[in-house]
Amino acid sequence: MAKSYSQYCPVAHALDVVGERWSLLIVRELLHGPLRYTDLQERLPGIGTNILACRLRDLETHGVLSRRKLPPPTPVAVYELTVSGRALHPVLHQLAHWGARSLERPDADYVAEPGWLEHALRLAISLSAPQGTFVFHVGDEIASLVDGEAAPGAAPDPDVVVRTDPPGFYDLFVQRRFDAVEVDGDAALLERLVVEADFRSDLAPAAAAATV
Repeated sequence: MAKSYSQYCPVAHALDVVGERWSLLIVRELLHGPLRYTDLQERLPGIGTNILACRLRDLETHGVLSRRKLPPPTPVAVYELTVSGRALHPVLHQLAHWGARSLERPDADYVAEPGWLEHALRLAISLSAPQGTFVFHVGDEIASLVDGEAAPGAAPDPDVVVRTDPPGFYDLFVQRRFDAVEVDGDAALLERLVVEADFRSDLAPAAAAATV
């Protein structure tokens, strides 16, 4: 069990539960749905097996996730978020926005992990998305937002189709620049998505410091 801050403070208490290294990244991965232990190992390169086991045990003890066995013919154990764990989605959403403000723009040759686009849509954009069907082709990745739900692949009958590369995707949402994307469909709806995603790049640390 991790050490406690031993403070009667909701922030300190929250950090007692999810403040250990890797804990929030485990929650991030489980936002996709139930995953096996081996799935988490693959999605979290660099985590030691002993650390992963410890974090899963602690998060289960605190009611953030639960472990269950799938029914036959695949009786394997999976981990999934509880109601309490899923309530961390807005917290991770805000952390993603905060981090994006100082995260450097990816290079043109940047190679991300497979599935990153769906992950990004779910984590940082889905909670504020307007109703509608958006399909994104970003490099080799294809993912969709359908009425605020992220999904892999191209959804049918999209209102908007966006084609770009990872730097263009960054520019679209973080910088609100549309010059590096190709848009088919309702451009006004895409603009609404970008505005409501509200990464607020105007409040990036450097810009904020310059206004003080």
